[in-house]
Amino acid sequence: MEQKTLNAESRARLGKGESGRLKRRGRIPAVIYGHQEPLAVSIDAHEFDTKFHHISESTIIRLAVGGQEREVLIRDFQEDAVGGQVTHIDFYEVDKNRLLRTNVRVELTGAPVGVKEGGLLEHFVHEVEVECLPASLPEKIILDVNELRLGKSLHVRELPPVEGVRFLNSPEQVVCAVVHKRVEVEAPVAAAVTAEGEEAAAAVEGEEGAETPAEE
Repeated sequence: MEQKTLNAESRARLGKGESGRLKRRGRIPAVIYGHQEPLAVSIDAHEFDTKFHHISESTIIRLAVGGQEREVLIRDFQEDAVGGQVTHIDFYEVDKNRLLRTNVRVELTGAPVGVKEGGLLEHFVHEVEVECLPASLPEKIILDVNELRLGKSLHVRELPPVEGVRFLNSPEQVVCAVVHKRVEVEAPVAAAVTAEGEEAAAAVEGEEGAETPAEE
């Protein structure tokens, strides 16, 4: 289980005005949810960006607030549409004695036999939902695809087991597969077909446009 520490400050004021003030100070507004009353906090934007290059729901964070540490997960976050900076975060406080449900990233490793045979590796399920105690939460699930042949697939039931972790997705859900590459029509052939169609259309228009002799 990956854990990182992050410093936070509690805040009493809420709203867009407060969010703007915090942004000017280089801080990100956030809220801690969980088994207690929600707590509004703020965190240093630079510290967050430095420690979290990739935001993951499976990273347990030790959030230091007012001299106390709370173990939290990132449940949701908002980003600026232009610059991509994180503008708000929802944390969820976990209880070490209670089961939690969250999503864990699935990472593929290896070079499939099927790709060497001319196939294409398709990755369908990038995250799986799991249930476990916080101490058992994995950062990611690594699936070996070396032996995956052309036309074959790997399912959730074939993910490597993790002690204390239960996968909640359907066991039959396809995680990845090596499929046949699509055959595209060659450009000269496609052009010939198009030209042939245009000639046929022109012939039909010519027939329809021909004048019918007048009856005497």
